[in-house]
Amino acid sequence: MKNGRNNWNCGQGGLFVSISGVLMKNESGNIRVLPDHVINKIAAGEVVERPASVVKELVENALDAGATEISVEVTSGGRTLISVADNGRGMNRNDALLSVERHATSKISDVDDIERVATLGFRGEALAAISSVSRFTLRSRPAADLSGTEITMSGGKMQEVRDAGCPPGAIVEVRHLFFNVPARRKFLRSDQTELAHIRSVFMMYALVNHTIGLRLKADGKLIYNLPANASLDDRLADLFDFISKEHLRPLSFASGNMRVSGYAAVPSLTRADRSEQYLFINRRPVAAGLLAGAIREGYRTLIPKERHPVVFIFLDLNPEQVDVNVHPAKKEVRFRNPGEVRGAVAGAIREALANQPAKDFSIPVRSDVKKQPAGREEAPVWDYAGIKKKAAPVESVLPMAVPTGTKAENPAEKTNKPWAWCRIIGQIGNLYVILETNEGLVLMDPHAAHERVLFEKFMSEVSGSAVKSQALLMAESVSLPPVDAVRIRRMLDGLRKTGFGISEFGRDTFLVDAVPACFGDLAARNLIVEIAASLAESSGRNNEENLLAEQIARAACRAAVKAHAHLSAAELESLVDQLEKAEMPYTCPHGRPVIICFSLHELARKFGRNAPRG
Repeated sequence: MKNGRNNWNCGQGGLFVSISGVLMKNESGNIRVLPDHVINKIAAGEVVERPASVVKELVENALDAGATEISVEVTSGGRTLISVADNGRGMNRNDALLSVERHATSKISDVDDIERVATLGFRGEALAAISSVSRFTLRSRPAADLSGTEITMSGGKMQEVRDAGCPPGAIVEVRHLFFNVPARRKFLRSDQTELAHIRSVFMMYALVNHTIGLRLKADGKLIYNLPANASLDDRLADLFDFISKEHLRPLSFASGNMRVSGYAAVPSLTRADRSEQYLFINRRPVAAGLLAGAIREGYRTLIPKERHPVVFIFLDLNPEQVDVNVHPAKKEVRFRNPGEVRGAVAGAIREALANQPAKDFSIPVRSDVKKQPAGREEAPVWDYAGIKKKAAPVESVLPMAVPTGTKAENPAEKTNKPWAWCRIIGQIGNLYVILETNEGLVLMDPHAAHERVLFEKFMSEVSGSAVKSQALLMAESVSLPPVDAVRIRRMLDGLRKTGFGISEFGRDTFLVDAVPACFGDLAARNLIVEIAASLAESSGRNNEENLLAEQIARAACRAAVKAHAHLSAAELESLVDQLEKAEMPYTCPHGRPVIICFSLHELARKFGRNAPRG
């Protein structure tokens, strides 16, 4: 029955809707309105996941306030202290008090404003959420005022408001994060890990705001001191010294009202994950599945399917064409015209990589293939490496058998051998190897075969505690992104036990002077980068010594002989010999097939012949 104008009585259940629209409870109901302090903590869970989330929100506020200098200081990975100071517009007392209320903001005033948000923040939740789970202090002063305002809060409750002497701008100090939410605090990782996440956030905003001076101090040590008015190239060099500029190709592409700029790495510079893909929309760091798909499309046919390129992509478009009000932490976005965005990003990448030298694709040019002179009638003959040779009787260019073939005459010797005997017919497409076996025809992928051989050799050495090291002629320094550096630093002892000579060399750089002997011909930097990526893929598992060895072996496999690499006859014979001895010669460590077999019976059926006897 209707009671009054806006309240609806629900009968004996005791529930009704108030004028404000909030569902209330009477004595017999089960639904209740949560207290403000509980609501604030729930909201904090959406906005503040870890210390890096606090840094993100406070830096965004400083940027929206027009700051040209921003200083970030953290202690104990942000658990004990996070301080962000800026020289932006600052706030008077009334604005400062409102800023810590939920859904209080200066950036929008009406629902229609959400459709054209041009600032980083707009929800009005950050300071309220942060202050509800910390001991919080805000000091702020507009440049025109003689004194500023200091607000002190604890667990979302106001403690003190007073006048304060402070420079123009704002200083926010967040101490003892999650002190009143122990369940959240215990899920924080080590100080090193949390600092690595903070540094990653700092680097993202420092990159896209290269005209602004930014500093980061951790536990009293200056990590970054980035000058204002820097160019994008200068900022890239300061933040990503582990990525060479010569491996980056500039993006400059326009389509309608969209513009794509930044850099795309050459196809030879890839990673096992997307951690080196930096995406910005209207200067906002984002994670958008649509852009990941556009990047894959731009690199299509240029890199292996399981690899991911390094990119720095800045997409600028009309704010009304993108919805940033999807996630409380503003991590995700939606596009009004996703097809146009995808096409613009993919087109920018394809244009940047067009007409690049062959070395950028890690695929050798087939300069050794010569056409037969006109009028020649003889059928061409291919040697083991796939190089066309002068026509001759077939028997004179084919090996009678691989040297190991005679060892397989006794099937009981090794039950999992892929064949009793074989001979190498040749190589097609400068890639796949054709083998004749006692059972029919076999196609072998030499890259996958080499991966399997390297993997089993190293794992055998580890299980037998017989890993040998090979000293490098010159020690190699390897610089890594902060998160990867934490993973490698955690595994230094294990790496040394598995044949690496590796030590810290300051900040996120490591010095490598030895590698496992079986990987001696692989670049130390490639090995370390791939190991870090492999460790990321195995996160959540127990990183015991055998797991580390497995990750090292898999990383080495990814850095092994590349597809389309030219192999001589002797190299092919050696590879086939080693594959015969493998415990699992049929797949590579990643599960891809090494060999594909066509039996004589199957070939006979395809040619409409009777199955061969015997």
